[in-house]
Amino acid sequence: MKAKLRLLVLVALVAATIFSLVPGAKADDVRTLTGTLADGATWKAEVPANWNGTLLLYSHGYRFPGDNPAQDVGDPATGAFLLAHGFALAGSSYAHTGWALQEGIGDQLGVLDEFNRQVGKPTTTIAWGHSLGGIMTAGLVQAAPERFDGALPMCGVLAGGVGTWNAALDGLFAFKVLLGDDALQIVRISDPTANFQLAQRILQTAQATPQGRARLALVAALTDSPGWTDPATPEPDRTDYATRLANQINSIATLGLPFGFFARAELEARAGGNVSWNTGVDYRVQLAFSIDRREVAALYESAGLDLGADLRTLNSAERISADPNAVDYLTQHVSFNGNLGNVPVLAIHTTNDPLVDVEQEQAYASAVLRAGDAGLLRQAFVHRAGHCTFTPAEQIAALQTLLDRVQRHSWLGVRTDPAALNDRAEALGPQLNIRAPGTPAGPSYRFFLPAPFLRPFDLAPGHPVLGEAA
Repeated sequence: MKAKLRLLVLVALVAATIFSLVPGAKADDVRTLTGTLADGATWKAEVPANWNGTLLLYSHGYRFPGDNPAQDVGDPATGAFLLAHGFALAGSSYAHTGWALQEGIGDQLGVLDEFNRQVGKPTTTIAWGHSLGGIMTAGLVQAAPERFDGALPMCGVLAGGVGTWNAALDGLFAFKVLLGDDALQIVRISDPTANFQLAQRILQTAQATPQGRARLALVAALTDSPGWTDPATPEPDRTDYATRLANQINSIATLGLPFGFFARAELEARAGGNVSWNTGVDYRVQLAFSIDRREVAALYESAGLDLGADLRTLNSAERISADPNAVDYLTQHVSFNGNLGNVPVLAIHTTNDPLVDVEQEQAYASAVLRAGDAGLLRQAFVHRAGHCTFTPAEQIAALQTLLDRVQRHSWLGVRTDPAALNDRAEALGPQLNIRAPGTPAGPSYRFFLPAPFLRPFDLAPGHPVLGEAA
């Protein structure tokens, strides 16, 4: 967790530094509105004196229990630029922390109602957000497409709730079966702290031996964990399995275990039971489709382990069934039917995201394609490690491109290719093309095709289920 906290501090410092450099609307040129919705969620909106009629409704990411302020933009640098160029910003806290889709979608629509009442109806309304805010953004489009002219989910949980938590279960299932302790609760978690601490001890023991590290590589592979996770370090060679595994183990420790126990327990309390299952899953098939399959094979061979035997062990282990009512809850909050309701969507993602794997974009695109709305969706990828590690310039370039699509009423003539997006980001200047104080980061959009998401689940027609028995 310390490494994650250090990264968040760096991001905050970057934003503060850029904020002082970007020419923008002064505080007395911006009208700030705040309030509280009926369910207790707080909200905030900022309207510049030169408002251009466009409102950007921002959905923030996952928050663990604690401070939960309203948020109307991802970072101050981006916010300063947008306010200076006449955009209004708005967003809510959501009524609760955690997997807040149930209340969050209503809260965000409530912010729109308050904005319309206190400021006036925008000529253009764009939904956008990061991480959990990405699934919130896509969920808003699915729930109320008539309220939006466009959507920009960034590093979003776009495989939907059921698929995402099923994929997380696969990693923890392998962790428990191959490395763990029968006492470890990976679903129906009665004491998340005790189980988290037990998992930490298991992880510490496993990484001390070649055999344990090889099995941790299999755990990582079943969640498509990338081998490059820190944007401050060079990308490891594809065959530098030692470095890639070290990064994956760090992701398990700082992301997989906290979310796997604390966030899952919060979700189970909301849903009234276990939301995930692995009945019918063939882990041979899962590994065959994983982006990490070669790494796993090499590390197993080096450790003198029989990979086939471990896969047979996984496939013969007692499976986990979900609680139907809990699955129904998570299906509603939220899984995707692929229908975009005539709203154009531009989704962006980093190619090496250790928390929300980039393969989620393939799951979303598949649902949209089968629903017949592929013409409305465009996706773009930033070649960088980390979760939501876009520069302000990369985000603004994507937003400008989406606004072009809204204005033209068609993607025809609107370039979403990497060269066009990079040119747009570059044109915003060095003060917005920065990753950390004193650390320039050039625009890094690149052609990229995500691999198949390993545990797809959606509500679109003709849904194929990878790795599960018919």
